[in-house]
Amino acid sequence: MLPMKLQSTAVIRSKPWTNWSGIVQATPREVLLPGTIDEVVEAVQLCRREGRTLRVVGSGHSFTPIAASDDILLSLDRMQGLVSIDPDAAAATVWAGTKLRLLGELLFEQGLAQENLGDIDVQSIAGAISTGTHGTGRTYGNLSTQIIGLTIVTGRGDVVECTPESHPEWFKAMQVSLGVLGVIVQVKLRLQNAYKLEYVSSRMPLKSCLAQLSELAENNRHFEFYWFPYAEPCQIKRMNITEQEVTNRKAWEHFSDVWIENKLFGLLSELSRKLPSSSAVISRLSASQVPVGRKVNYSHRMFATQRLVRFNEMEYNLPAEALGEVIKEMREELARGRYRVHFPVECRYAKGDDIWLSPANGRDSAYIAVHMYRGMPHEAYFEAMERIFLRYGGRPHWGKMHSLQAAQFKELYPKWEAFGAVREALDPDRILLNDRMEHLF
Repeated sequence: MLPMKLQSTAVIRSKPWTNWSGIVQATPREVLLPGTIDEVVEAVQLCRREGRTLRVVGSGHSFTPIAASDDILLSLDRMQGLVSIDPDAAAATVWAGTKLRLLGELLFEQGLAQENLGDIDVQSIAGAISTGTHGTGRTYGNLSTQIIGLTIVTGRGDVVECTPESHPEWFKAMQVSLGVLGVIVQVKLRLQNAYKLEYVSSRMPLKSCLAQLSELAENNRHFEFYWFPYAEPCQIKRMNITEQEVTNRKAWEHFSDVWIENKLFGLLSELSRKLPSSSAVISRLSASQVPVGRKVNYSHRMFATQRLVRFNEMEYNLPAEALGEVIKEMREELARGRYRVHFPVECRYAKGDDIWLSPANGRDSAYIAVHMYRGMPHEAYFEAMERIFLRYGGRPHWGKMHSLQAAQFKELYPKWEAFGAVREALDPDRILLNDRMEHLF
């Protein structure tokens, strides 16, 4: 039985948990849903007294067992919303469980917006920053670079307000922390005034795209592209700030986003799963149907794309200048190995940073993400692509699949041991480690 003083925390017992794609599964003894910082402290102190462990879960959009727990799984879903707004400083403090979609609307009501977001908005803000979630844009870092303060309940049960001024080294460790330094309960964000973006989607031969990479990346606030295995056309996505009116084509946008990009692609994906030999044909067909068009809306409504077709994913950070060569090697390997894959490859850019465990640490970066439809074998394809990424100094996204071990991370991250020292100081009883994290650290 849980102690009486935890009864104010909502508790769900023995409920199986899976991540979004279904590839990670766990059966925690309890799922706790605290509603206050004090209740988070009580949960941590319970673990310390009874020698138990906990992991914090957001929306389960990581493809690794980073959040899996066979003991206590702690969700911050009851800790959502704005805590305070500082309009003069264009900053806001928010509860760490706030989902990005809700956060965008709440900030918009205050005339504010985040400078950049990823292409999925169902994650919690704490989960997104803890795994180094990013968007695209050569002059914009990952979401963690927008943080100017954190309130965290450490593994010792202490409540710490951490800023670059108050705890400079702890802050750099906490910006991308994998949830092993403590439970983030509040996040203070640097913001800007709300703004509109014009989104343009077009088709271009991959060869032409690679020839124009620098120009496309430098001349657009946000630029990304998707290329399809065994196909030549790719999808170019560009977004730039505009003062144009918001477009009002809801019926067409719903048809394009939901039916073409999700329902139809879902049917083709099922066909590919049942008949793997059709993957190359389906890839070429999908490439030929890339949507072309433009729309205008406020930024928080433009970054994200609805994802109804479930998949597994591996994503690597690479030096920005290596992107073109890496793609050429990937194409050569696809032609040689004839992997049964039809999902597109996503390519984005990000500015370098000085966050200790950020994949973009110390270098302006490109990200390449490979996907496999849920239920289709991914191992051989992912392993082949990972070998290429690693030859170019690749670092895996913390929330995406990879095969690296602690010794390799020590080579990739100059501050790996310094991060470990902070982890030992803030969680000496190791209550925040699951099997995966224990193996890493």
